[in-house]
Amino acid sequence: MPKVSAEHFAARRRQILEAAARCFARDGFHRTSMQDIVRESGISAGLVYRYFTGKDDMITAIVTDWHEQRAARLAPDPARAYLDLLRSVSRDDSRLGVQVWAEALRSPAILALVRAGVDGPREAAAAALGGDDALARVLVAIYQGLVLQTAWDEPVDPEAFAAAVDSLLARLAPGGPSPAPEHS
Repeated sequence: MPKVSAEHFAARRRQILEAAARCFARDGFHRTSMQDIVRESGISAGLVYRYFTGKDDMITAIVTDWHEQRAARLAPDPARAYLDLLRSVSRDDSRLGVQVWAEALRSPAILALVRAGVDGPREAAAAALGGDDALARVLVAIYQGLVLQTAWDEPVDPEAFAAAVDSLLARLAPGGPSPAPEHS
């Protein structure tokens, strides 16, 4: 059997994961069969199974990949990257993200992956905020809320949402503009 290059292996793996993600976002984890993923990917079942043992293996790979990509994006400039992350929220990714959160309630392995992907950035945000873990959790909740609203197909404009969060963060920053006074 001929050996394939690392690039070919990575591209084929990506092709399968993208097909699985589309299926999972559309139909959920439990309504998606391996045959659905095979059909969506255009790759033979035998080849799919050479790359992944099953759906759980694919879910793990998708979640791990997400967290690695987000961590890389957040590393250089966390504040700017956070706003860019909000701007990048899409319906399909949101639907898949909500599926992952639901699966985390069933699967301790998926829960551990999800927690690691949230806890690391939250701890980094808390450190950047002078140790304010509560404020870091609020930032996580803002992101999660946007993902949920987008998954529900709410008419959410990610650019406007990110601008509103940017304005809110500017008001909270030391020396930033003070909130407008309340009218009585």
